[in-house]
Amino acid sequence: MRDFVNIAVLVSGGGTNLQALIDAEKSGVLKSGKIKIVISSSYGAFALERAKKSGIKTAVITKKDFKTAKEKEAALIKTIEENDIDLIILAGYMSILSESFTKRFDKRIINIHPSLIPSFCGEGFYGLKVHEAALEKGVKVTGATVHFVNEIPDGGEIIMQKAVRVLKKDTAETLQKRVMRLAEWKILPQAAEKVSKNILRKGVSE
Repeated sequence: MRDFVNIAVLVSGGGTNLQALIDAEKSGVLKSGKIKIVISSSYGAFALERAKKSGIKTAVITKKDFKTAKEKEAALIKTIEENDIDLIILAGYMSILSESFTKRFDKRIINIHPSLIPSFCGEGFYGLKVHEAALEKGVKVTGATVHFVNEIPDGGEIIMQKAVRVLKKDTAETLQKRVMRLAEWKILPQAAEKVSKNILRKGVSE
């Protein structure tokens, strides 16, 4: 039996949340799980450079390389299973996963969303759009949520949340940066550790 969980981090862009996970593993905040592979939906994602710099294996599985979404997902499943992955972390992953995929890895996929779910979440709410909606509504508090992933966008069980105050002078960009720094980069590694520890209790094979 392994005494740690194998983690795959799925990315599409800059990889700031990936970096938070890498740093957490180095500092011991994330000790029950190890990032075994970083899988990107884009060849140009800077997250791949972050992974390579830390000596983490990488793969690119993009829809351009496959005729159908089903074929792309089959390649993703193959990569995950070949690497004995126990936990999948979506860190700015911009591809929608099918119901059959989320059911296959039930309670083994977690995602970070930049709002306090159930506010400003679901289909169409991603990136700056979330923060623009929060400012438009005039909320005084926003934040981030880590949740399990199911077939409903942002609809899975909440694992952890952290609130962040909205300032009068905020723009979507300043709010996004503060939510990342004060909430996302803190609770994603903490939630990864919590879920990894729970998976370990149930046991993982060599």
